[in-house]
Amino acid sequence: MHTIANRQQAEAWNDWEGILWAEHPERYNGMMGAFNAPLFAAAGVAAQDRVLDVGCGTGQTTRLAAQRAYDGNVVGIDLSAPMLERARRDAAAEGLDNVTFEQGDAQVHPFPDRGFDVLISRGGVMFFADHVAAFTHLRHALVPAGRLAFLGPQPAGPDSAYAHATAALSPFLREASPASRGMGSLLDPARIRHVLAASGFTHIEVAPVEAPMTLGANAGDAADFIFSMGPTRHNLRDVAPATITRIRDEVHDALTEFETADGVRIPGAVWIVTATREPGSSSK
Repeated sequence: MHTIANRQQAEAWNDWEGILWAEHPERYNGMMGAFNAPLFAAAGVAAQDRVLDVGCGTGQTTRLAAQRAYDGNVVGIDLSAPMLERARRDAAAEGLDNVTFEQGDAQVHPFPDRGFDVLISRGGVMFFADHVAAFTHLRHALVPAGRLAFLGPQPAGPDSAYAHATAALSPFLREASPASRGMGSLLDPARIRHVLAASGFTHIEVAPVEAPMTLGANAGDAADFIFSMGPTRHNLRDVAPATITRIRDEVHDALTEFETADGVRIPGAVWIVTATREPGSSSK
């Protein structure tokens, strides 16, 4: 990799949490997949576009962008070698020849100036150490009038469906796991607008979107997924097995409320953020 500004994140996503995501992309894609359509509707990827997918992970959104930009090309960038290995393998299996993956830190990676028409991200932009520096750098990679579209979580209140389903677990989630540090950095629309404006973007819009998050085939499967997640494993690492069994049983019982014919589906809410590089803006 080139220079790394977000060293803590690089270490975390190349450790056990990155491996976990790489080995089970269907789990995380199932949780976030319902938000792909509104993200791409906001991005407006066209056939000849050059697209950059920031924090692409195992590459589902990169591959979806490549299908839309079929006469263009798509680059996915991520810090995680395990996740990128999975992304490359899945893209090859789908026969996509207009997509490439690069390991790097998007905050400082040497992108070509004005090299992309569209920049997308399904949450990866949350993890930058310096958001203004990162988005300023990414703006330089867009053509004048180039489009930015990314997804980020809305604040999860204590009355949310997910909080209700995992209430037995929440007292044990005392700290962020290494890879999840920074997930709350762009929750406030006012902060999002401030960061993007300070980075030189214009026409900034922050829109709420709701969609179901699929966590598993049934309550037991969904509980297995939740207890396999990095933040859960990190915080339960020193908890007695009997206690873990008890709280897992309580979470399982709570999840039965959300069982449907299509699996365990819990209402989720995100922000879809769009912005534009000013037409005719300089590269500096």
